[in-house]
Amino acid sequence: MATPELISPRSPRVAAAKRLARRNFRTKERRFIAEGPQAVREAAEHRGTDGATLIELFATVEAADRYAEIVRAAEDAGARVHLASDEVLAEISQTVTPQGLVGVCRFLDSSFEEILAARPRLVAVLAHVRDPGNAGTVLRCADAAGADAVVLTDASVDLYNPKSVRASVGSLYHLPVAVGVPVERAVAGLREAGVRILAADGAGTDDLDAELDAGTMGGPTAWVFGNEAWGLPEETRALADAVVRVPIHGKAESLNLATAAAVCLYGSARAQRAPGGCRSVTPS
Repeated sequence: MATPELISPRSPRVAAAKRLARRNFRTKERRFIAEGPQAVREAAEHRGTDGATLIELFATVEAADRYAEIVRAAEDAGARVHLASDEVLAEISQTVTPQGLVGVCRFLDSSFEEILAARPRLVAVLAHVRDPGNAGTVLRCADAAGADAVVLTDASVDLYNPKSVRASVGSLYHLPVAVGVPVERAVAGLREAGVRILAADGAGTDDLDAELDAGTMGGPTAWVFGNEAWGLPEETRALADAVVRVPIHGKAESLNLATAAAVCLYGSARAQRAPGGCRSVTPS
C-alpha cells in the first residue's frame, strides 16, 4: 500500500487549501473547495474558459484506492494529486465525516452578460438568499427542472461556500451561474431579453395554479426567490411583473424556500414544454 506524502496538517499545501474555507481568500484566489467523490468527479470532468476546473486533489490512501477512476480523471485533467493522511484531510475538510477526497477548484461562474446573450427561457434569481444550504439546493432544483441559468444577487450568500457546493450535489457544474448581480440589474437585463419576471412570495396576489390554468407561464420566465425567513422586500416585489404564491391546499403554514422553488420551477418547466410553450416539444 502507498504511503501518504502529506502527513503534517501544517504543510504549506494544506494551509493553502484550508484557508479557502474563508470567503475573502476564496474571492482573492478565485478558488474553492469541493468535497467527496461526486463533487470531485464532476470537477475533474468540467472544463471552463480557463481550462480544467479541478486544480488539485487531496486523497487518503484508502480513498485513492476506492475511487481510483476519480484519481485517474483528476490526473487526466492535469490536477496535482496528493496522497494525504487522515489528519490532513480532516484539517482541510469542512464536513464532520470526511469522505477522503478534497479538491481545489477554479471559480466557474459566468458573467451576467453571457447568460443574457444565450436568450434564457427559465432562470432562478436568488435575490436575498442567505443560507448556503438553501442556495445550493435551489441550484440543484433549477438544474433538475432544466433551467438555463441561475443568478445570485449581491445580497445573497457566496456561491462557493462549502455548504452551498455540497448542497448543489454537482449541479454547480451543470448550468451557468452569475454572482454578485444587483437585483435591479438582474431584473432589468432579463426583462430586456424578453423574460417575464415572477416574484415567488407567500403573500403574492397571484396564485401559481391560476397562472398555470390561464396558460400564462409558457414563455421565458425568471423566478425571483427571497430570504428564508422574511421573503422578498416590497421594493423587490415591485420590480416583478407578478408576485405569485404557491397555494397551500392542506394545513401546513408554509413551504420552505427550496420546496417552493422546486414547485415554481417545475411549474414553469411543464408549461414551457406544453404545446405552445417556448421550448420545442418532440412528438412521440
